[in-house]
Amino acid sequence: MFRSQLPAVDAAAVPADAILLDVRENDEWAAGHADGAVHIPMGEVVSRMAEVPEGGRVHVVCRVGGRSAQVTQYLIAQGVDAVNVSGGMLDWEAGGRPVVDDNGAEGYVL
Repeated sequence: MFRSQLPAVDAAAVPADAILLDVRENDEWAAGHADGAVHIPMGEVVSRMAEVPEGGRVHVVCRVGGRSAQVTQYLIAQGVDAVNVSGGMLDWEAGGRPVVDDNGAEGYVL
């Protein structure tokens, strides 16, 4: 499956109650992430597959969409209903969607 054929959705179109998997690195996550997202860095997804949320479509996000596209491709190959969030957390933040830091305060995208 080629990246252009991956299912994708713009950050603005991600439902408020969506399952969101953030695959950025720890420092990126700590600076700011979507409230309620699950954090599994890209390099740990294979070993932490049991932590990928079940029960609906998994919206995969990174900073701009490249890493999340790779993880989305892997998850689909594993039978997970996954979709890449185009534009990543940069578009999420630019669209006015809330970003929090590790303390629950207002965060920013690193």
